[in-house]
Amino acid sequence: MADLQDDLHTGTEAGELDDLPVPVPGDAFPPEPYAPVSDPDDEPLTRAHAVLAAHPVADGYCGLPRALKHLSGYDLELGESSVHTDVPRLREGHVGALFWSLHLPEGIGGDRAVGATLEQLDLVRTVVRAHSDGLRLAYDAGQTIDARNCGRVAVLPGPAGAAALGDSLGILRSLHALGLRVLTLTGTSWASEAGLTRFGEEVVREMNRLGVVADLSGAGAETIRRTFAVSKAPALCTRSAARALRPHPANLPDDLLAELGAAGGLCMVPLTAEQTGPTVRDVADHLDHVREVAGPRSVGLSGTHDTGTAHPLELGDASCYPRLVAELLRRGWDEADVALLTWGNVQRVLRGAAFTARAAQLRRPPSTATIAALDG
Repeated sequence: MADLQDDLHTGTEAGELDDLPVPVPGDAFPPEPYAPVSDPDDEPLTRAHAVLAAHPVADGYCGLPRALKHLSGYDLELGESSVHTDVPRLREGHVGALFWSLHLPEGIGGDRAVGATLEQLDLVRTVVRAHSDGLRLAYDAGQTIDARNCGRVAVLPGPAGAAALGDSLGILRSLHALGLRVLTLTGTSWASEAGLTRFGEEVVREMNRLGVVADLSGAGAETIRRTFAVSKAPALCTRSAARALRPHPANLPDDLLAELGAAGGLCMVPLTAEQTGPTVRDVADHLDHVREVAGPRSVGLSGTHDTGTAHPLELGDASCYPRLVAELLRRGWDEADVALLTWGNVQRVLRGAAFTARAAQLRRPPSTATIAALDG
């Protein structure tokens, strides 16, 4: 825990983000320091590597911290067969940034949840520092681009579960100061199937003021809708596909997908057999559907590797994104839409959160609200 106490990171000031470049279709990163091998007879796969070299993947959910906690030793830069995510496979898959989940096992709450989340934040920082040739911590849009331009994979801490707050806005501010950038609004009395309570709404406002992005995967429909109404910043669904294609409870029905698109949110389709289906084509079907219903600016990717879930064929680890992009190119996706899917939409959400935070900090001081005062 010493890393957390000795090295608080405040990140780039929100106001500075407006001057940072954001890749748009047609922009390209410097040449990558590796040359992925592809089948010269598979033209879509060759094109996929070329597109991803210019527009890498921002992966919305990786379970690596919990997976590493159970290993006695590992080397992510050389390659680690015990997990599905390491630096060589991230580079082979053209992953430029990924969110490292801080979610906890079921049943952990209260002070234990706060402490366990702090321990995971400390682990993330320790792992990234130990693999600094391949990984770099990032806390905003500009820093993800800087990491990529330096040949590193940007690691953003989060999402964490709402239980990590311990019903305290002060703890939320402390977690943000230690690097947390995404919080999942489920599993608490103030964010439940019944929706957000008054304290829950205050949590969302304070998240806006700090620049912490709301994750609504697994949240009830009323919580999702109320968050759209309260939040001035775009929200994420880090692990949600289309319920119209597969009736998983974490997948979104079309009405919520449409509302998410209208609110400027981002649905990050997970590469899990349970939520999307057993093949690459099934995942592509979900991406097609979300793009059609929510819009091309509201669809993203979420590998969900190292979470203990089964993955579709040919998408079992972090190296597999070119196979999925090749399938999308075969279906007629153009480079501009792929660029939004893989990188541009996450950049937009991160920049939107920073812009909202800068504006909110001019309007309101840190909230001193308590759950007892607001929810009785």
